[in-house]
Amino acid sequence: MIDKALLSKLAQEHGTPLVIIDHAKLRQNLEEFRQWLPRVQPYYAVKANSHPAIIKTLYEAGASFDVASLPEFLLVHENIKDLPEQERQDFIWDKIIYANPIKAIPTLKELDQYKPLVTYDNFEEIKKIQKHAPNVGMVLRLKVPNLGAMVELSSKFGAAPEEAMALIDASEAAGLTVEGLSFHVGSQTTNFQNYAVALNLAAEIFKACRAKGYSKMNLLDIGGGFPAPYDENVQPLRECAKVINAEIERLFPEDIQILAEPGRFIVASAVTLVAEVIGKADRDGRRCYYINDGVYHTYSGVIFDHCHYPVKAIKEGPTQICAVFGPTCDALDTISLTEELPDLELGDLVYSENMGAYSHASSTFFNGFPPAKVVHL
Repeated sequence: MIDKALLSKLAQEHGTPLVIIDHAKLRQNLEEFRQWLPRVQPYYAVKANSHPAIIKTLYEAGASFDVASLPEFLLVHENIKDLPEQERQDFIWDKIIYANPIKAIPTLKELDQYKPLVTYDNFEEIKKIQKHAPNVGMVLRLKVPNLGAMVELSSKFGAAPEEAMALIDASEAAGLTVEGLSFHVGSQTTNFQNYAVALNLAAEIFKACRAKGYSKMNLLDIGGGFPAPYDENVQPLRECAKVINAEIERLFPEDIQILAEPGRFIVASAVTLVAEVIGKADRDGRRCYYINDGVYHTYSGVIFDHCHYPVKAIKEGPTQICAVFGPTCDALDTISLTEELPDLELGDLVYSENMGAYSHASSTFFNGFPPAKVVHL
C-alpha cells in the first residue's frame, strides 16, 4: 500500500476527498496476470475504471481492451488515432473487443467504420448487426454458471449452450462471420470451478462446429471474474490460474487464441481513497463519523458492487466499533456500521484501499457533492 505519510502529504497538497492512482501497481497487476496465465491475452475491462490516464498506462504496457460502449471505445481509440491506417486497424481487430452483447442501432452504425470484434447472444442482434454493422466480427456469448460470484451476470446475458449452433448458423446465413465464443463467470468469482464448467461447454461447441465443417472460429474470450485481493479470504490469482490453465491445455489446441477481460484484478488494488472527518456524533451507544466521501461517490461500490471497503485511520490509538457515513442527506449514504477506528476529531484523515474498480467510475454529483479529485503516482 501507499504509506500513511505520503497519503497525508497528498491530502494536504490536493485536499480531500482524494483518489490516488498508483500506475506502477497497474503495470505490476498486468504483469502478474500475464505471469500466471501465459496463454491468455488480457483485455482490460474499461468499465471498471475508465480514467484516460489508466488506459494510456495500460496501452503503453501492451494491454488489449474490452469496451462496452462507444465512449469507452473512443477512449481507447484516442491512443491509436495517429497510427498509420493499417496499423490502427490491426490494433482494433487484434486488441479491442466490444463485449456488450446488446448494442443500440446508432452505436452499430458508428462502430461499423472501425470493424471491431463485437459480442452477441440472440437472433435479434444478428438482424441489427447485419443491417447496420456488417463489417464487424462476431463473437457468440454463452450463458454459463455464475455460482459464487459477487456480481452475477448470467441472468442478463448469454445464449443457452443448446442454442449456440442455431445462432452461429443464423449469423453465417446473414453473411456475418463468427470468429469465436465468449463467456463470463460473474464478477469477483470465488468459485473457480465456474471456469472449468464454462471452458468445457465452450470446447463442446467448438468441437460441434468443426464436426460440421465450420472452421472459422479461432478465439475464445473467457471473460472476467478474476478476484481482487479485498481481504485475506480471497484466493490469489495463481489458484484461479491453476484451474484455467489445466482446462485450456486439455481442451483447446494452440490454434485457438484465448483472451480474457480482467478489470477488477488490474485496477482495484492500484487505487487508494483519502477522505476527511467532517462530523462526529454518538448515536444509540455507537460512535458515528461523517466523512466527505460516500456511497454516491467513490464508495459507490458498496451499493452497485456489493463490496465492503474497510475504512482505516491515519491516526493511531485504541479503537472502538464505529459507524461511518457519507456527506449527503440520504440515510442510504452509509459506508459501514462496523469499522474499528480510534477516537477521531474533525479534520482527521481516513483512507480505504483497493478502491480502483467500480467506485470512482460510478461516482455521481448527487446532493451537489462532486466526485473526488484524482491524482496520479
